Amino acid sequence: MNEILTTLEPQAIWKHFQTLCNTPRPSYHEAALREHLIAWAHNLGLTTYVDPVGNLVIRKAASPGMEGAETVVLQGHLDMVAQKDAGVDHDFETDPIITRVVDGWVHATGTTLGADNGIGVAAALAVLESTGLQHGPIEALFTIEEETSLRGALQLEEGILKGKILLNLDSEDRGDVYIGCAGGIDINVDKHYEVLPAERAAKALTVTITGLRGGHSGLDIHKGRANANVLLVRLLNGLNEICDFGLSAFQGGTLRNAISRDASATFNYHPQDREAIEQAIQRFKQDTQAEYANIEGNLDVRVTDADVDTQLAPMQQTALINAISCAPHGVHRMSAELEGVTETSCNLGVINLKNTSEGGKSFDACLLVRSLVNSAVDHLALTAKSAFSLIDANVVLENGYPGWRPDPNAGLLKHFLAVHKDVMGQEANVKVIHAGLECGIIGAKYEGMEMVSFGPNIRGAHSPTERMEIDSVGDFWRLLVALLASVPKTP
Repeated sequence: MNEILTTLEPQAIWKHFQTLCNTPRPSYHEAALREHLIAWAHNLGLTTYVDPVGNLVIRKAASPGMEGAETVVLQGHLDMVAQKDAGVDHDFETDPIITRVVDGWVHATGTTLGADNGIGVAAALAVLESTGLQHGPIEALFTIEEETSLRGALQLEEGILKGKILLNLDSEDRGDVYIGCAGGIDINVDKHYEVLPAERAAKALTVTITGLRGGHSGLDIHKGRANANVLLVRLLNGLNEICDFGLSAFQGGTLRNAISRDASATFNYHPQDREAIEQAIQRFKQDTQAEYANIEGNLDVRVTDADVDTQLAPMQQTALINAISCAPHGVHRMSAELEGVTETSCNLGVINLKNTSEGGKSFDACLLVRSLVNSAVDHLALTAKSAFSLIDANVVLENGYPGWRPDPNAGLLKHFLAVHKDVMGQEANVKVIHAGLECGIIGAKYEGMEMVSFGPNIRGAHSPTERMEIDSVGDFWRLLVALLASVPKTP
């Protein structure tokens, strides 16, 4: 393990981020980190509580002279997105994140960094460990499975938090404060197919779309980035118009909240169609590279020979490709009230078509709808369901969560803005984010709790290009320390 981060300033926060990099914590595998933090907290004499779903609360008494201040909840999530570059040998369940510093930014090596939300957790740990900071009573809430389903927040035990002020440490832009976020819902699709044997004289190809930027399906959805799943289905749709082929496999994307960076499909074809197929793929490559020239400079389409035994029946194959083509993806509507803010979107995050042990094939897909408007979530989710219902797939809408409605007149926001100007020397930008911060879910369980969300500069979250600016972490820490020292007293 490299320990390069422990040399950075402020060490109070970076040493804990190093611990998080050294401790594997992909979604669904947060237990080892949670147990480590429990032992760490007990060693400091702090009290801990784990609710039935696995969320961790660590409590710390007020510093001397601050006993009368409001209790503050410092909130972040333990898990990280597990994404890696093609060809990188990394097991997110066992291997540490290998970091490097380049031009003032911390990067990982071929994988996601986990700054989302490791730096927020690290900041809370630094507060809990501190002996010289001024603060009122602290409740540090560390949730699980934020990146996959928000299950930790959705099933958070009610009544375990006493604080009326929540500082969510899960934002990614220095100088911004978030006071609202989108709600959302997962669309999970599955269908079983009987298959046909591949024709004896047929050949097979695997087509792979790779090199895309990917990114966060909320924060980056409006940037016009290509989705590998969408492009590959577009290619298959085009091939369907010029020749007969038999689809055997499809794999694209790994997470419903990450824009797919890579996708591949394997199919049979008649040898006499090889030239037409290669020409169509080459035209597709040229067309898409031209379309995305200013956005996806590394977009590539690769073709390799393959071997397959089975394929979908022609009518079922056409219906499946059509259904995926009709499924919504990208920005559906921009906000009419908040300039430049995405209101409603859908991400076609994961597609799989693979063999089953029984000899057939299973198809599954996962999409994520987000919106600032709850009724728009319902509408776009049903649109996606309609597309896949046309092929009699099983479609389940689940893990729905409410948005966080902004209150520009909240007392906590006014306090934050005053502290920000004093510490940073300039006004903060008040924003609403097109992503599923846990604030809306927690706020629905704890009526009257005031919340803001802020953080350092993080770029490329949910992709191996994820990086975090070192100087902005120092500003983030100074702002957090000042906020805690100036928390108002309880009425």
